[in-house]
Amino acid sequence: MRQLTHFPYKRILVLGLAKSGTAAAELLLDHQCFVRVNDYSSSREEAHVQHLIQQGAEVILGSHPLSALEDIELIVKNPGIPYENVLLVEAQNKNIPIITEIELAGQLAPEQSIIGITGSNGKTTTTTLVEEMLRASECPVKLAGNIGTAATEVAQTLEEEDNFLLELSSFQLMGIQNFRPHVAALLNVHAAHLDYHGSMENYVKAKANIIQNQTADDYFVYNMDDANVAQIAKYTKADLVGFTTHQQHVAGAWMDEVNIYFYEERIISREDVQLVGNHNLENIAAAIAIALTAGGSVDGVKRVLQTFSGVKHRLQYVKEVENRFFYNDSKATNMLATEKALQAFKQPTILLAGGLDRGDDFRELIPFLTHVKAMVVFGETKEKLQLLAEELNICVEASQNMEEAVKTAYHLSSKKDVILLSPACASWDQYKTFEERGNLYIQAVETL
Repeated sequence: MRQLTHFPYKRILVLGLAKSGTAAAELLLDHQCFVRVNDYSSSREEAHVQHLIQQGAEVILGSHPLSALEDIELIVKNPGIPYENVLLVEAQNKNIPIITEIELAGQLAPEQSIIGITGSNGKTTTTTLVEEMLRASECPVKLAGNIGTAATEVAQTLEEEDNFLLELSSFQLMGIQNFRPHVAALLNVHAAHLDYHGSMENYVKAKANIIQNQTADDYFVYNMDDANVAQIAKYTKADLVGFTTHQQHVAGAWMDEVNIYFYEERIISREDVQLVGNHNLENIAAAIAIALTAGGSVDGVKRVLQTFSGVKHRLQYVKEVENRFFYNDSKATNMLATEKALQAFKQPTILLAGGLDRGDDFRELIPFLTHVKAMVVFGETKEKLQLLAEELNICVEASQNMEEAVKTAYHLSSKKDVILLSPACASWDQYKTFEERGNLYIQAVETL
């Protein structure tokens, strides 16, 4: 198991458990640190809490008392906990450093092993493509971060030759000190999570942290078509590798109407790519640039693109029922993701949408609703979406749950229609995660 070597802290508060907090606490306990755990919603009887107590952690549950900061040198916080939390405000006043678990993972990882991918949309599809491309190229790779297993848990198992592939959120990137990807990728930066970050400027700064510690020995894979990303790229010390769906003959991945290229080498014909949707061309170009920069082979990249058909909950084809085609895009937790999903289809579409109300103006969806013949709406935003549909003379029905929504959509549909779950909203008003929401959609489709 790999060890933390240059880690000066001995008394640490782990704020928030879940997967990453529990993994961080276990790692620090293994390194003979004093670990105090503070979590608002966990109970003492839960197995992971009992395990930490048995390992020697001091546990405070049910509130966030300021006494939890007593004699603390460092805080490792759950990425989702806002910096307005009373403990974090007081910690900042006391100049106590605050990190997230990926900082610890980065200190465990071998030199030049980290491939870090972030962006507002497309992270999971791109990261999964890169993983498959490296495996197909016989490059050893281990995946963690915002996708799959906690980063510190995987980092401890890394071998010197492993690529450490991380999907990274803006929440995670706000809490770094020395974290340094050898290959960093920024896919796009669009308005998202502004309720957490407070402003677009703060959100852009959080994403830009991915290049903060890179040097001239590293690589920054960036979206040449995104103005925010292109601006960030001006400040990197790393070698630039671009990707684009609109420009040609660039230093990186690009395409014309027929083929996809890396620099001047033809990689694959566009008609041989299995993954559907024009919006996925950006993810494909990014994945090619990342995988080949990280040591993947053209043959491995090509084989994956010929077979990879998508990630669960991300424009996932579910099945055909009576010549209706069901797609699960539950990961579409903002309007941009839903816009891209709608652009993937030309045939008449029944759109299932709604969820947590973050104050968005859904009128931004209007240009993308031209082929939507009906909408089924749910959750906190159902009234807003219903008003939008009525304004556009789109047939609309409200539903209380996913089973009802799927049945309603089916009855509103005709042969050859697409029935698309793409909520444009987070799931937390009705479901714990977008995965739970998507799984319930799939189950409802299976019962038709």
